[in-house]
Amino acid sequence: MAIKRPKVAIGFIVAGVLMVLFGTIMCFVVPLVIDDQIVKHTVIDPKNDLTYTMWKDIPVPFFMSVYFFNVLNPAEILKGEKPMVEQRGPYVYRKQCQKENITFHPNGTVSYREYRQYHFEPSMSAGNESDVVTIPNMLVLGASVMMENLPYVLRLMMSATFKTFKEGPFLTKPVGELMWGYDSGLVDFLNQYLPGMIPTSGKFGLFSEFNNSNTGLFTVFTGKDDIRKVHRVDSWNGLTELPYWRTAQSNMINGTAGQMWPPFMTKQSTLPFYSPDACRSMELVYQRPGEMNGIPLYRYVAPKTLFANGTDYAPNEGFCPCRQSGLLNVSSCRHNSPVFISHPHFFNADPVLLDYVQGLNPSEEKHGLFIDIHPQTGVPLNVSIRLQLNLYMKKVSGITETGKISDVVMPMIWFEENGYIDGPIVNTFRTNLVVLPTVLEYLQYILIGLGLATIIIAAVVYRKVKVKLPHRIQCFTRYKANSQKLKKKMQF
Repeated sequence: MAIKRPKVAIGFIVAGVLMVLFGTIMCFVVPLVIDDQIVKHTVIDPKNDLTYTMWKDIPVPFFMSVYFFNVLNPAEILKGEKPMVEQRGPYVYRKQCQKENITFHPNGTVSYREYRQYHFEPSMSAGNESDVVTIPNMLVLGASVMMENLPYVLRLMMSATFKTFKEGPFLTKPVGELMWGYDSGLVDFLNQYLPGMIPTSGKFGLFSEFNNSNTGLFTVFTGKDDIRKVHRVDSWNGLTELPYWRTAQSNMINGTAGQMWPPFMTKQSTLPFYSPDACRSMELVYQRPGEMNGIPLYRYVAPKTLFANGTDYAPNEGFCPCRQSGLLNVSSCRHNSPVFISHPHFFNADPVLLDYVQGLNPSEEKHGLFIDIHPQTGVPLNVSIRLQLNLYMKKVSGITETGKISDVVMPMIWFEENGYIDGPIVNTFRTNLVVLPTVLEYLQYILIGLGLATIIIAAVVYRKVKVKLPHRIQCFTRYKANSQKLKKKMQF
């Protein structure tokens, strides 16, 4: 038995070397295998059940929360006093999105139209759609600014038209009508005699164009030929650049459609995307790491320069004519209506905007937008897009409805579109992309550790056996010799 022990020790040493070798190989191979699987399942392909379903139908709950700025002093505003508003809401709508007319092309792209529907959620809302609020009348105050430079007689005629249809500078109506539309004789009149002046031909509402509509024809890269291009927009409505803005840079269609991004993101990566509703491309920047349901994430937020004017941030000069920083002038893609987009409560905007309106209290926690991304896959885990719709109002001579209104960018509503991965999807996501890679990572280090421990222990045992073996053989030889001598004496 003693003679076999060195062989056993050598066997353990070989086994330990093999474990260390296998563990070391896993250190290099496992990340490659995981990355290969991520690439395989990130490509837009109907064969990828999980990711393709997430891309096609967005199976997680998504909501739009709308807040109205109820005007408290409309009569005083017409006299030139500072507007006073109070926030009302949220009025929450479940958003359903589904891609249709999906067509794959030989050049590695896919085209689709995404349709959206909104359904009111009373249990999640702070009121009902029957709640009555007062906001500026875009038809009157917006049209007045648009006609400011037209002949005086035309302005007088427009003012008479407003009076004929009993349209005043402010609207007091139920939330549901302001959101999805109300019948207006003025709208019918303008569409008949001034076609194209307003963006609707039926009921007029702030979101009348959104419900049961699509965001246009998107063509995006599938990532089949280059995973770095996956989800990136190739064209929108057949356009590779926009016609709205003053510079080529501002008219560029950059990034994705705003739902998923390419995998393998770093802290230096940005989140570029094209928004048809904002009529431009935007880009979010890395803020901090985090975790959600055990899944690591990167949080991306809007930089302060996103809505900065051309004076404060030269690359934004193409989006002008500009007013104060913090406002995006979207009149060029909204039938020249004096409409501006900003962060809610003028967060990250020029402080002077807060001086013009009473009742606003901006904060990053409540009004900053963010997207939480799983960096390895580019899949959003938690999204909160918050934007505010504003109307530029002023006194226009000849149109008595504008009274003595001071020049002001008036907040009307702000809304938040938010959603997060939850339920069975997040469990599958965590198992495949967090738990399994973690187990494999620990396994490779366990193998290396066990292998090294086995080698060390076996080497020590082998050394002890080698040292003791000659001594044991010598003792055995002496014992055998003494036994023979004793045996001979007993024979005599």
